[in-house]
Amino acid sequence: MEILKWKAEIEKQRKIKDRFFRDRYEGSPIPREYLAKFRGLDYFPPDPAYRFELELHEHKEKKVIRMAYTRGQEQAFLRWGEFRFNVGDKEQAIQAYKKEPGEDGLFILFRDATSGQETYGAGRYLDLDSDTDKTAQGRWILDFNKAYNPWCAYDEIYTCPLVPPENRLGVAIRAGEKDYSPKLGH
Repeated sequence: MEILKWKAEIEKQRKIKDRFFRDRYEGSPIPREYLAKFRGLDYFPPDPAYRFELELHEHKEKKVIRMAYTRGQEQAFLRWGEFRFNVGDKEQAIQAYKKEPGEDGLFILFRDATSGQETYGAGRYLDLDSDTDKTAQGRWILDFNKAYNPWCAYDEIYTCPLVPPENRLGVAIRAGEKDYSPKLGH
């Protein structure tokens, strides 16, 4: 991985998202009354220390878990596998989920020591796509620099899955999106 190219790609993806949120009211989660002030989302600077190439430790038994949502509903997810990695000198484990067994990608929700302080209190998400987030050797690229807020962080009309206790990390992940403040425009 070439660092400058990787960093430029992260910055490019962020600009595309900001433009979409600002210019596409019908598809944007930003409430109409805040769009005029919207200057873009607030992010941690890209940091390669939060990008990992990892083996997925796939669970032999894919347990169905019922994830609670912000507005009271529940939805079934398959607990597919676990990623293990270190942040500093602390070993971490995070679960990856699928809605259907045939899906190619993985869904990760997490909370960390920044949740409710620097980042959205209910947690952040990562979507891993097997075409773009997998190496030629079959390892997954878990890049927390791509961590994003669920749409319920921008407007309470949306409902989002809540982070299960098993994905509450005891370390700070200072990567990806920060908390959204409509008063500040980001």
